[in-house]
Order: sequence, then C-alpha cells, then structure tokens
Amino acid sequence: MTTDVSIIKCRGYEAGLIRRAVEESIEKIGGVESFVRKGERLLLKPNMLAAKEVSAGVTTHPEVVRAVAQIVIDAGGVPVIGDSPAMGSALKVGKKCGILKVAEELSVEFVPLVTPVHVEAQEGAVFKRLEIAKEALQVDGIINLPKLKTHAQMFLTMGVKNIFGCVPGKRKVQWHFSAGIDSTHFAGMILDLYLYLQPRLTVMDAVISMEGNGPMSGEPRQTNFIAASPEAIALDRVMIEVLGRKVEEVPIIQNAAWRGIEAASMDNIKIHGDGMENFRIDNFKVPPTMHTNFAASLPEFLEKRLRKSITSRPHIRQSQCTKCGLCIKVCPLNIISRREGGIYIDHKDCIRCFCCQEMCPWHAIDIKEGWLKRIVPGL
Repeated sequence: MTTDVSIIKCRGYEAGLIRRAVEESIEKIGGVESFVRKGERLLLKPNMLAAKEVSAGVTTHPEVVRAVAQIVIDAGGVPVIGDSPAMGSALKVGKKCGILKVAEELSVEFVPLVTPVHVEAQEGAVFKRLEIAKEALQVDGIINLPKLKTHAQMFLTMGVKNIFGCVPGKRKVQWHFSAGIDSTHFAGMILDLYLYLQPRLTVMDAVISMEGNGPMSGEPRQTNFIAASPEAIALDRVMIEVLGRKVEEVPIIQNAAWRGIEAASMDNIKIHGDGMENFRIDNFKVPPTMHTNFAASLPEFLEKRLRKSITSRPHIRQSQCTKCGLCIKVCPLNIISRREGGIYIDHKDCIRCFCCQEMCPWHAIDIKEGWLKRIVPGL
C-alpha cells in the first residue's frame, strides 16, 4: 500500500504563509475531511521540549500550531493542545515559546500530559507494557506536530520520536534507564509507543529546523518547508532522503524497516507538492553517531574492549557550565555529580541516553566521539 507525503515550500512564519502551506500540505494528502470529523476532540501534539524562545528553533512554531488548530475548528473538530516536557511544566514551556498564547487566543484547551497509566502494547512490541499520559488517551485522535531537529541518541527527532512526549514528564528518564545503552532497543520502544497511539495526521514544522548539537543546543537552519502525512514513519523516511542520510543512521526508522512496515520504504511512498528534489540538503550538520555496525560485527570479547573507544559520549565543557545541576537531576543512573568545583560524568556507567545533553539549558554539554572513531572516520 502506498503512503502519501506532501512537501510544501514555506519561506517564513508569517501567519498567512504558514496557513497556506499547512492547508496545501493537508489537501495534497486527502484533505482535512480525511482526518477530522465534526465534534471530535483531537489532541494537537507539538514539540515542547523546553522553555525556550521560539527563535531558538527548539519547539514547534506557534504559528504552525495556530494554523492546524484553526483548520480543525473550521472542520467542526475540537482541538486541544498538549505535551509533557521532560523537565518543567507544560504551562511554563507553552508560555515561553508562544504556544500557550495561541491556545488562549483561539479559546482552545491547553492540556498538560501528566497522568501516567499503563497499557498493554501490541503483539511483537519491544516492551510489553507502555506508560502513556491518560490525557493522550482521552481524545478521539492525535494530530502530531513535530519539529525537524537532530538528536544525540536517535540521530534525528522527527514525527515518530515526537510521540515520546506522550510519556509523562520525568517518567521519560526512567524509560531511558529501562532501554539501557542499546539505542536500537530504545528506538523500538518509541516505535511501539507510536504504533499504539497511531496519530492520524502528522504536520512537520521544517521552515526553520535544527542542525548540529540537537535537540536543544543545536543551531537553527532555514529549510523552508512544511511536510505532512497520515503516517509519520513515511514522513520521517522522506526526511532522511531530504537530508542526504541513510536509514541505518536513524534507529527508529531502521527498526520500522526491520519489522517490515511498508511505510519505512521509499518504494511505498508517493510524494506530493513541491517535490523532494527541491529541498535536498547535503550539508546538514548532525551529531556524532553513538552506534556503529563495525563494533557489532566483531567477536564479543573484542566488541566489549573497543566499544568505549568507538562510542560517542556526553562531555561537559566546564568553562560554559553554570553548575545549575539540572543534568544531575535528569540522569537516570545518578552518575553525574559535583566535585572539585565542577560537575562531572562517571563515563564508566554512562548508558549514553544523552538526557543531560538534551536538557542542558546552557548548551554546555557536547557529544564527543570515542578516540578510535576520531582517528578512523567511518567506523
């Protein structure tokens, strides 16, 4: 079965430009009537990672949220806006990035995703039980509004990864701990979560994306498009092509391909709109990869010896660190501590979840490649 993905040019966040691009992106894949029915209560799930100004490119732009909310209202639906940041309240993040103001101006309910409930995952899932915010289950459907960004552990955070925001706040850290050091295992859990919730529509904000040390400490990059699909796996697969990357670099989509999900293959995707070729980016800066096929191909005794010399790890730049201690709070293994006038990571027990790097508000944590990988690129 073919899955539709649309890519529409959009050069700025002016309300009129965004509304036109979002409307066209949805129209190209079946129209709003394919996704919204009168009277339905639909959760709009933006990326609200942290309380940052919208200009930082960390969160979904409020004008994208506004456009989708208004389209749902015009179609007779009832939108609610919600997310669950890993640290801090959704209200605080929403106020800082402008999404709460949009909710207030449109008289749309703003719903923090805070109440954990356990559900039984689908057959074949990595984790048999999943933890999801009850608020995300008390709606008729989900419209997923991700931001295109890099990610230290998952390489890129796009449509599927954005659904991890339906896990309540600090519980995300525990799921990192449960998944352990294996990024593939963690990717499988995120895919399980996505398949359970199955958002009916994904509209991606890629007018300004984030490259480099994402998902919070990277650099904004003008990429000039809105993309949409009824299937986020397909949309993410197209984004891998747009950025000139490989499926093997993106654990979530690689996992979907392993499971035989048709939307993970370009052979099963039909692209509409302004065409993928017009948006290709060959020099999009990405974080150092934390996984390697080379190590996995070695005998076990060698793989264990070489893993640390190949695997990337978080590195605190003491000169930029303010000693706020947030990294200590978010570390699932409690291996970050204050000593000798600074904050340090015990790399011996680090599982490379990169929660510390992801949440550092001062951009003081970088991703440092293992010494062997720096010497021999491509490992």
